[in-house]
Amino acid sequence: MKIKLMVIVAFAMLAGACLPFMPQQKHWAATGGSRSDAVVRMSYEFASYEIPEVNPQEAVELASQRCKSWGYSEAEAFGGETRACNQYSGSGCASWLVTKEFQCIGRGDARVRK
Repeated sequence: MKIKLMVIVAFAMLAGACLPFMPQQKHWAATGGSRSDAVVRMSYEFASYEIPEVNPQEAVELASQRCKSWGYSEAEAFGGETRACNQYSGSGCASWLVTKEFQCIGRGDARVRK
């Protein structure tokens, strides 16, 4: 009986230790850009123990909203993403910031650009 109990407790502890490494839903947010250059920066942050899951379409939609407010019709992604450590710990990086840039394109409402 004690062995069964020890096995159950060990299994529960092992399962609990794996939980932080489960996929975590992350959301994009506008973190910078330039209206004059028609560039929008979108980012999300995740801890080193997380496996981030992001919706790439969410980034496009949010960047397009920003571009539309500047008078453009939509946003288009530049190349890839950059990942930078934004919080160090004794064992390495504790938190990462992932950033993707978007170019505003197309003619929107010219009245908004003024």
